[in-house]
Amino acid sequence: MKQKNTIKYKNNSQTKNAFIFEGGGALMRQNFISYDYKNHNIEKNIGDRINGIFSKIKIDYSWSFSNATRKDTGYITHSYHRYPAKFIPQLASRLIMQYSKEGDFVVDPFGGCGTTALEAKTAGRNSLGVDINPVAVLIAKAKATVIEPKKLEIEFSILKDKIALYNENTDVELPAHNRIDYWFRQEEKKELAYILSKISEVKETDIRDFFYCAFSNILKNCSIWLQKSNKPTRDFTKEPSKPIAIFYRQVKMMMKGNQSFYSLLQEKSFSKIRSRVVCGDARKIPVKNNSVDLIVTSPPYVTSYEYADLHQLSALWLEYIKDLSDFRKLFIGTSCCGENKTDVNSLFARQIIENLELQDKKTAKETAKYFSDMNQVFVEMKRILKKGGKTCIVIGNTSLKKVEVLNAEVFTEQLLNLGFKIIDIIKREIPSKNLPSVRDEITGKFASLNTVNKKMIYPTEYILIAEKQ
Repeated sequence: MKQKNTIKYKNNSQTKNAFIFEGGGALMRQNFISYDYKNHNIEKNIGDRINGIFSKIKIDYSWSFSNATRKDTGYITHSYHRYPAKFIPQLASRLIMQYSKEGDFVVDPFGGCGTTALEAKTAGRNSLGVDINPVAVLIAKAKATVIEPKKLEIEFSILKDKIALYNENTDVELPAHNRIDYWFRQEEKKELAYILSKISEVKETDIRDFFYCAFSNILKNCSIWLQKSNKPTRDFTKEPSKPIAIFYRQVKMMMKGNQSFYSLLQEKSFSKIRSRVVCGDARKIPVKNNSVDLIVTSPPYVTSYEYADLHQLSALWLEYIKDLSDFRKLFIGTSCCGENKTDVNSLFARQIIENLELQDKKTAKETAKYFSDMNQVFVEMKRILKKGGKTCIVIGNTSLKKVEVLNAEVFTEQLLNLGFKIIDIIKREIPSKNLPSVRDEITGKFASLNTVNKKMIYPTEYILIAEKQ
């Protein structure tokens, strides 16, 4: 059967792993529709080839950036705000420098806290970041927007003068939300509400967002959220930070970052480079067809709804949401909303879903929705990329309900089926991530170090580099 050759791989001296995959486009998609992969060798052959390639990929330690210090990864504005599972700027920078040139247009469909947007700007590339999470959008906007330092100093001085009028007898309108009451004591809640009311009086949007970002980042410290845990856990022994004092420290730290960012852009003559961040769906990116030179992104995992839990304090205080369950429904892969029909476009994905169905049907449904949503994102990526444009996808494999979830293999297959050419696959070690490193092996949810079924996660991940044909 000639159709067995729908995936070709061959030597390439320019790629470390020495393989190029070429997707079969419509032919490959027809194969998946026309054959029952359980009973025909053709699809098994495709899966075996992808498995074979991945089994031969060795870790490239040059992509681990293990020598990067916290100061290195938090330079300029990168340290504005804590953010779970963000990829380090050195990784985004290397991809941008390697696969684009000055003046190119770079997009991140899962913009997160703006790492790609910021690194694109410092490299002289115009960029767009898209994220469904309004908290992420706020952080990314603040990080990627440079403000004239003297102007920022003046605005901060005015804001401090207003906040200085606060005392325990000040009349403050408090937020009426039981979830805020769940996390905050009355004393800190009142002080925070006062700070927020004064920030809202700042007229210029960019400066107001700068202060909102600072406010957002102090919320965990001012709450009874267990300080050393990303998992939503209350610590009734915790003594929360005093909001006004910690807000001042946060703003001063951010002002230093803004000054460094401003000076860097002036030095490189990149002050006029455009960097836009929007709140939206990765499946509907607001750019024209064939207009993007490079995509650099790190998609969420199947448990992406957990971002709602991690960002709930900011989302509640800034009134982005009224209900936490509604917030969870926004994220990729959520099975409780959207169309029930799923097209995962991957034999690997179908097998994973079947294995999960034997363990837990709800988890299987969520995973099917996740892979279907991601396939739609890849369709959108293909629409916006120029011919020859590249997409760099940073993703790791994980497990749910003791079932291995091979995200990298699934994404590779989906990209091939859509007609992309995979020009390189890099395996990198992850020295550390701001994400709980332990999950419950059975549930797949965040866990503590003393959990019986604990399992360490994300020790390595892949960078899939594909080209639009």
